[in-house]
Amino acid sequence: MKLNRIILSSFLLSALCAHGAVIESPSGKLKVVTSIDQGGKPVYSVYLDGKTVIDKAPVGMITDFVDLSKGLREGDAKITPFTKEYTQDKIKRSHISVNATNAVVKYEGDEGKRLDMEWHVADDGVAYRYKVPRQKERGSMIVKEEVSSFRFPDGTTAFLTPQSDPMIGWKRTKPSYEEFYTVDAPMNQKSEYGHGYTFPALFRTPDNVWTLVTETGVDGYYCASRLSDFKDGLYSVEFPMPGENNGNGSSSPGVALPGATPWRVMAIGDNLAPIVETTLPWDLVDPKYKTARPARPAKGTWSWILWQDNSINFEDQKRYIDFAAEMGYDNVLIDNWWDNNIGEKRMEELIKYAHSKKVNPILWYSSSGHWNDIEQGPINRMDRPIERKKWMKWMHDNGVDAIKVDFFGGDKQETMRLYEDILSDAADYGIDVVFHGCTLPRGWERMYPNFVGSEAVLASENMIFSQDFCDKEALHATLHPFIRNAAAIMEYGGSFLNKRMNKGNDGGNIRRTTDAFQLAVAVLFQNPVQNFALAPNNLTDAPAVAIDFMKSVPTTWDDTKFIDGYPGKYAVVARRHGDTWYVAGVSNLDKPVKLDLSLPMFEKGTKLTLINDDKKGEPVKTVVTVKNPEKVSVTLNPSSGFVLQN
Repeated sequence: MKLNRIILSSFLLSALCAHGAVIESPSGKLKVVTSIDQGGKPVYSVYLDGKTVIDKAPVGMITDFVDLSKGLREGDAKITPFTKEYTQDKIKRSHISVNATNAVVKYEGDEGKRLDMEWHVADDGVAYRYKVPRQKERGSMIVKEEVSSFRFPDGTTAFLTPQSDPMIGWKRTKPSYEEFYTVDAPMNQKSEYGHGYTFPALFRTPDNVWTLVTETGVDGYYCASRLSDFKDGLYSVEFPMPGENNGNGSSSPGVALPGATPWRVMAIGDNLAPIVETTLPWDLVDPKYKTARPARPAKGTWSWILWQDNSINFEDQKRYIDFAAEMGYDNVLIDNWWDNNIGEKRMEELIKYAHSKKVNPILWYSSSGHWNDIEQGPINRMDRPIERKKWMKWMHDNGVDAIKVDFFGGDKQETMRLYEDILSDAADYGIDVVFHGCTLPRGWERMYPNFVGSEAVLASENMIFSQDFCDKEALHATLHPFIRNAAAIMEYGGSFLNKRMNKGNDGGNIRRTTDAFQLAVAVLFQNPVQNFALAPNNLTDAPAVAIDFMKSVPTTWDDTKFIDGYPGKYAVVARRHGDTWYVAGVSNLDKPVKLDLSLPMFEKGTKLTLINDDKKGEPVKTVVTVKNPEKVSVTLNPSSGFVLQN
């Protein structure tokens, strides 16, 4: 009956939409309307409960031999229900049930032009991609430009992070996707570098409809994309800049025909829950290969974040291995320069020592080569298959089952192939992969079973480098659950318990946030492999309540719920691991605020452990009894946080 209603609705409304398709979500809450504008240009609109989200935004593409953005006629639309169930232990929810409406809308033009658009319309979001048949005898094409665009209502505000110039910054490593956000900015505000914005991007319409825009399904068969600056009422999808990767590789993707592009994704809601809780980036993709073992979620330590380069030596790494063992952690991350400062033979000895302590080493590698000026080793081991497989075999033979690969150079198709090649080869040797200095993962948590994290954010290391970043830490933390971490896992490397950003906890930049804040972000920042910014001295100079929590906090989640907040002000999110719920909140407000939280996951009479600040700003543990699950009161202090746990 529901399918019949969708088809009937499409038939009745098509007469009003220049023969366009009407595609409704299963409940009818979200609706996509396609039509043809002047000049035969395909456009689409999106409505949420009758409110305009996207208004007649152009779509299509321009290739090296045919323009599939104009001169088209809209043909039949095949609309079908779509259901899917899958499990995934690396994202916000472990068991996902997908219920949506899928449609394929066909376009034709003179001289045999053909383009199909595939739509996915769920109650919490919309996605589309292009499927291009062979054009006459053509079996391949270069996509010179996508006309994919987003036209939001006037008065919409945006939460965006800019795309940097290529080949700037430290050792010419940008873009590294580590720029500051603009918050609630007008759409006509220009990006910092003039190159638009990286995905994901968050928008709020005057009707208080929220839309998170991103992409998914990007692999070695296409490039990654970004959003343009606002122009002519639109944000448009743009391809990488020619200068990325030091000019190596084409900015325009090559596609075999028939072929398909990645998905353009919009999570949509009249509140922030559909944004924080969305699984659209993973609903639309499937695993590309099987691995001999599941990826290994884990907690770990790493010396580099506080002790820096000088700590990459045999004795300091032993101290951090011992520290990991004392914390009950699985991993120790051994960062750059280990090839010079420890060496292959002594590293084999260090690996054996780690295993004797039941700790697994993660080894750092540079991705490059030939597209930046990095000298931190090991270099030139991950960019080509012969050398890469040699070192992966060495790691496999010595019991290393995870690596961190750093300093990628852009979003070109060539770079996407490198990410995919590293993941595929690593899978053959039973090795999990974390990427750093890298692009946003686009559905990779599901596509690549041994992928366990990406940075792609202005992350914890900036606490060491800049007092300004320390001053803005709370601001960033209140953005990520709604933007960066809503679209993909995020390897942040945070949760400092040092008050000062140096080895001795007695100098360097000053942390402005409380310990309770640092415990809360261990829950808020979601990634299955967490290398926390703790140090051996924290065993004696940090509060016991903080150490105990950091020993026990999980890194995988069975469910995620948005509770309260506003991007840039404060954020409260609940995550469940097994039967245990963790409710974590952080604040960027300048005054304390009493929150009355709706927590229906707890029954009346449930006793909860609350970690919050005492009058001196130190973390203290108390017991709270739930009197009314719809009104659990918690005080959220400035630059602080809290954790509730059943």
